Parts: sequence; structure tokens; C-alpha cells
Amino acid sequence: MKKDMKDRLFELGHEIKEKLWEISDYIYENPELGNEEFKAVEKLTNFLEEHDFKVERAFLDIPTAFRATYESSKPGLTIGYLCEYDALPEIGHGCGHNMIGTMSAGAGVILSKVIEEVGGKIVVYGTPAEETNGAKVAFAEAGVFDELDAAMIAHPDSQTKRSGKSMALYPLQFTYKGKTAHAASCPHEGINALNSVIQLFNGIDALRQHVTPDVKMHGIITSGGVAANIVPDEAIAQFYFRAETKETLEDVLAKVKNIAEGAALMTGATLTMERYELPYDNLVTHENLSEAFCDNLRALGITEIGERESFGSSDIGNVSHITPTIHPMIGITECFVRAHSKELADATTTNLGHERLVIGTLALAYTGYDVLTRKVDLG
Repeated sequence: MKKDMKDRLFELGHEIKEKLWEISDYIYENPELGNEEFKAVEKLTNFLEEHDFKVERAFLDIPTAFRATYESSKPGLTIGYLCEYDALPEIGHGCGHNMIGTMSAGAGVILSKVIEEVGGKIVVYGTPAEETNGAKVAFAEAGVFDELDAAMIAHPDSQTKRSGKSMALYPLQFTYKGKTAHAASCPHEGINALNSVIQLFNGIDALRQHVTPDVKMHGIITSGGVAANIVPDEAIAQFYFRAETKETLEDVLAKVKNIAEGAALMTGATLTMERYELPYDNLVTHENLSEAFCDNLRALGITEIGERESFGSSDIGNVSHITPTIHPMIGITECFVRAHSKELADATTTNLGHERLVIGTLALAYTGYDVLTRKVDLG
């Protein structure tokens, strides 16, 4: 009796499982902040090259980005796996990116062993700095993901959940310029830039009652003067603006910019507005691809799969506006553990974490196989 191809993928996954554990644990033990992930990149790219992937390092002139390809001799579809590997300050891999990068690279390697029989191409992308200035945005803007027929990434969490939504995000900095003066003897000769920032906050707070419940607006003052007896000639505020869709967000941003300009007019200050980090689009899950992944999880023994409500923001959203995309969650704990915590980071190295690392890798590989064999309607 001929062996099912997924049985072969299962065997391949278990042949390299100890290597996957070693890579994930190494990245856990060597946490690196965004755009500084040199050890993680070396570990992942060496692994991919050992399995005959062609690796382009410092991709798009981003030092810790890469693109690794494995192409069969037969025509077919192109599947993309996305690696993340940046850590959080002080917490380390509290978002489990050590597992994310390993699962995506592992899935690519496993699938490469059978791709000659089905045709097509595998691309594994190294996308640094998801927590801050996500490289997927730069990749998307450069047209990198246009080559794909589908893209996938899996994220560790307390519970296994199907791919859902994320919020669009736009980071905006407001810089007000005024004029210094002695705050006691001649305040009338000054222009108080800090007053502009205060009016900006007041205006945004007033806007909150006129936006939909999904809209989130939160900011800080990063510069507000140097001494209490000097009228501040410069004040800077940074905000994150979020909404369930980028269309809603664009409408909110137009209103916010009017408020910011009004704050400058009220005080006589001048205003400069600029994007200080890359913006994230909302995640649009491809439901057919998501259901295929869930079916593969069930085949691998994970039958309790929850629904995922909208969460924060991620640069995976930008990918989803270009090609069919999923971003499911893989449960790695027996009870609830907060994301972005040391407890979640530690859970990636447990026996259960290692077990789910292999299952997540296999589910990604199985789903990639379903795409390449056209068992998933991507229309």
C-alpha cells in the first residue's frame, strides 16, 4: 500500500525534531532586540543552507533580514513561510518568536523534501523587528510578497486558536516649534510649544466619543521643555492610532491631523507631522487556508481550536493585503499565561512547548503541501 504523502512529511518532521528544539532553545537563550538578531539569523540560515536552500542575507539591505528559496524542477505554486526572531526588552522571547522562526524554517525544510514530486517553490523569509519596525512592511512595499500564492506563520500562545484579525496601526509623531522666553519676566515674548501638545491631547481625548469602539488612540510626550522657568520652544508627542480596518484608520488620521493643526494655530507654534515607525495594516485571514490549517492540526491530535478575536497589531497584516495569509496560534501551556511575559518565554522550552513546536511545524508543512497540490481554494 502506497504511503500517504503527509505520512512522509510526518516522518521527516520527526527526523529533524531534535534539531528544531535545539534551534528554538538557542534563540531563547540568546534573545536579541529587533534589527539586532544576528545570532538568530545565523542559526536559521545555516539550517536552511544545510538543506539546500539558496539564502540571500541582508535582504533589502536590512542586516538581519533574509530570503531563502527552494525550487523544484516542475512548475507550480509558490508558498511562503515567515520567520520572526526578535525579542522583547528585559523579558526576552515573551512573544515566542524563537518558536515562530523555527517552525517556519522547519516547515520549509520538511516540505522541500517532497516538493520535487508535486512541483512549485518554497520561500522562507526572515523578517526582523516585528515588535517595533516590522520588516514585513518594507518587504510588502518593495513588492517582495507578490511572488507568493499563499503565506503562513504560526504563533505560540496559551491556547490554540484559528487565524483571526489584527488591528491596523499608524504611528504618528507631532513636533511643535515655538519660541523660548523667561517664563516669569517676559512670558509674553515666548511661544509655548508644550501648550500645543497639551491641546493636541485634549483634542484627541474629545475625539474619542466620536469614533467607533474599535478605534484606539494612545500617546506619550517625549519632549516638553528643559526647565520650568523657560517657555518651551519644542515639544514632541508620539501616538499609536489603531482600528479594525485601515480604511477606518485613514478616516481617523484625517481628523487627528486637523486637531494637531488646530493646536498649532491656538498657540502660534509651527507643526511637523511624521511617521516615526512603519505602519501595520489589519490582518485579513484567508478562511479556506485557515480551515485547511485547522484540519491539519486536528489530524495531528489538536482538536480543541478556539476562535481568535482581534488582537493588537502586527506587520503580518500588510502581507495579508497582498496574498492569502494565515496567522494561527499554537497552545503551549496547560493554563493561561499572559503574552509578552517571561512565563510564556519559558514555556517554549518545556516538554509541551517542544511537542507543540513539532506539531506547529508539521501543520505548516501539511498546509503548504495542500496549497501546492491545489487542495485549497485560494480564489
